[in-house]
Amino acid sequence: MVKRLISADTSDMLAMDGAQLKQSIKASEGRVILSENVVVHEPMDGITTSEYAAAFGADMILLNACDVLNPLIVGLYPGETSLATAKVHRDGESIHRLQKLVGRPIGVNLEPVDPNADMAEDRLVIPEGRMASEKTLKAAEALGFNFVCLTGNPGTGVTNAQIAANIKVAKSVFSGLVIAGKMHGAGVNEPVVSVEATQAFLDAGADVILVPAVGTVPDLDDAELKEIVHLAHANGALVMSTIGTSQEGSGASYMEQIGIRNKICGVDIQHVGDAAWGVISPVDTIFALSKAIRGERHALQRMARSIYR
Repeated sequence: MVKRLISADTSDMLAMDGAQLKQSIKASEGRVILSENVVVHEPMDGITTSEYAAAFGADMILLNACDVLNPLIVGLYPGETSLATAKVHRDGESIHRLQKLVGRPIGVNLEPVDPNADMAEDRLVIPEGRMASEKTLKAAEALGFNFVCLTGNPGTGVTNAQIAANIKVAKSVFSGLVIAGKMHGAGVNEPVVSVEATQAFLDAGADVILVPAVGTVPDLDDAELKEIVHLAHANGALVMSTIGTSQEGSGASYMEQIGIRNKICGVDIQHVGDAAWGVISPVDTIFALSKAIRGERHALQRMARSIYR
């Protein structure tokens, strides 16, 4: 068996394979926090956004806007303190270095873009290295990511059908945890979340179903989220609620409310997005969410636990 993630040391977490990480999250009983960070913007004072997120209580780190074919993380190496000075590192060590710096499992967003999507807004074109495909999923495996998240940024044209198709690819070429679903519309005219889409993700083999947190997208209420949670759990999967609508910048009281409300609905991981500052959630809101869903004791021990343990 494995330690629950909220009590695990760095040496425990980074030794876990996908199945062990999933069990460790499950054992934490709804108290795991995942922070999403943009990696291509200039961070504060020359260190990575991921280090800030880990310092304020994140258990897992998700990299956004990371091109796995040309991996670039601003602040990762000495002297690379801005996008202009940062370099692409193709030696396969960039993710391992970040894992050592933050002592947390590291994941990456890969976007299942559908070229035929019925768009509701102008499409945002992204590089090949950010799109989900067999090529990029193999690259994520080679780089050593602990998990991948198949989802869509605003306007990229990601559809639920394309997510389901890429889950199958991920399960065949990637050994880590596979998280899948939409935080918002991603620019497409279709329901963000539904029982039908969830079942398709489960049938394809998703380890974690991603859904918007109640209170972040219109017309998703507690009853609908609970239905998704019960379906996922009945099929052996976990659920991650997400704040991907800039509301991660709405303040501590909002984060506390959304944390408790979605914990009541039964989610296993609570995600906090990067849109409030455009790079990372305000760190005080990560801490507020952490205290709300697991209490000050566990919030502080996650912050204080040395990465050398």
